[in-house]
Amino acid sequence: MPNVVIVGTQWGDEGKGKIVDVFTEFADVVVRFQGGNNAGHTLVVNGEKTILHLIPSGVLSPKVVCVIGNGVVLDPEVCLQEIEKIKAKGFLKKEGSLLISETAHVIFPYHKRIDRLREDNKGSEKIGTTGRGIGPTYEDKMARMGIRMCELIDADLLRRRLESILPEKNLYIEKNLNGQPFSFDEIYEPYYRYGEQLKQYVTNTPLFLREKIKKKKNILFEGAQGTSLDVDHGTYPYVTSSNTVSGNACSGGGVGPTDIDAVIGVSKAYTTRVGSGPFPTELHDATGGHLQKEGAEFGSTTGRPRRCGWLDLVVLRHAARVNGLTGLVLTKLDILSGLKEIKVCTAYRYGGKVLKEFPGSIEVLEECEPIYETLRGWEEPLTGIKKIAKLPVPAQKYLKRIEKGAGLPIIMVSLGASREAHIFIKNPFRKN
Repeated sequence: MPNVVIVGTQWGDEGKGKIVDVFTEFADVVVRFQGGNNAGHTLVVNGEKTILHLIPSGVLSPKVVCVIGNGVVLDPEVCLQEIEKIKAKGFLKKEGSLLISETAHVIFPYHKRIDRLREDNKGSEKIGTTGRGIGPTYEDKMARMGIRMCELIDADLLRRRLESILPEKNLYIEKNLNGQPFSFDEIYEPYYRYGEQLKQYVTNTPLFLREKIKKKKNILFEGAQGTSLDVDHGTYPYVTSSNTVSGNACSGGGVGPTDIDAVIGVSKAYTTRVGSGPFPTELHDATGGHLQKEGAEFGSTTGRPRRCGWLDLVVLRHAARVNGLTGLVLTKLDILSGLKEIKVCTAYRYGGKVLKEFPGSIEVLEECEPIYETLRGWEEPLTGIKKIAKLPVPAQKYLKRIEKGAGLPIIMVSLGASREAHIFIKNPFRKN
C-alpha cells in the first residue's frame, strides 16, 4: 500500500509525465496536487503523443482514478477541452475515473487578463509567466476572495460571488493596468455552463483519498513544475505561484504527512529552464545547441525554447533536502550520446568563496560561477537498452557520479520519450 510522491528536482520539464505514466501501472489513484494549466506533461504511448495540462498523467490507464486536488487552480474551459480530447482517444469512459476537488480554486478571465497586463507592463523585468492566470488566482485564494469549484457548480452562489468580486477586479484592471473591464454576463454565462458540465466530477476528494488509504490502495501524487520553481524554495521571484515540493502533496491533496511512504525526484541528465531567471550552468555554445536540438527542448505548454546547460548537483542536492527524496529518476540520458566529454557542476564560486549549497539570494545566485568536474562521454546510442550493465562504461560512471553527488540512489533511467524506453532498478511500489 505505498503512497508515492513524484516531484521535479530542477526548473520543471524533467519528464515527470512519462515517469508518472510508467509508475501508474502499479497505482490505483493518481493525484495532481498543485499548479494549473501552466504545466505540460507529455506522454508517448505506442508512438502517439498526448499532452496534458490539468488531468493527471495516470489518465491513460483505464484502471486508475485520476484526482485533481484542492491545491490545483483550475481553468474550467481548459479542463473541459482536455476531457473531450482524452475521451476522444477512448479514455475516461468509466464513471468516477476523474474526480475534481470541490475546494479547488477556479481561474476566471479577469485572472488571465491581470496576469498578461502585469507582464506586459514589466518590460525588461518580465518574470516569464505563461499568462494563464495562475498567479492571480493563487493571490485571490490567499486574499480570501477566490471562487472554488463548489461555488462554480452552484448557479446562485456563483452569481453572488461574481457580483461581489468583479467590480473590484474591473477597477484594478482599468485604473492600475490600463486594461479593458469585463461585463458581468460575459463571465457569468459561460462559467455557469462550465459548472453545469463539470458538476459530475466534483466531490470531496480528501475523503475519497482517506477511504482509499484505509483500503491500502496505492496512491501516486504527481507534482507539476520543479523544485527550483517553488515559491518558497526556488529562484524567487522567478518562480511559479505554488509550492512544488513534496510537502504540498499533503496540503494540496488533502492527506497527512504520515500517509506518504516514498518521495521520488525526477531529474534530466542535464539541466533546462524556460523563461527568465538565473541559470548557473547554462550553455550558449554548440553543446547547448546540441542538447536543445537532440532533446527537443521546447515547452509543451508554451512552445518556448528551453535554455540548456550541464547537470547541476548543487540544485539536485537542494531538491533532495527540501523534498526529503528517497530515490531519483534520471531522464534523457540518451541525449548525451555523441558528446566526447560531459561536465557536471559540483559547487559554485562566489566572491572568492566556494558554495556547495544553493543560495537563497537571487542576487548571489546571479553572480555564481559553476565549478565543473569533467567526465568522459560516449558515442553509442542507448536505444533499447534494458539493463544498467549494458550501458557504455562512461554512462555507468556518470550515473554513479550523480548518485554520489546527490546522495541518492537512482531507481530508474529513462532513455527516450516512449513508455517502454527505460531501465527499472527499483520500484517504489514494490519491496525489491
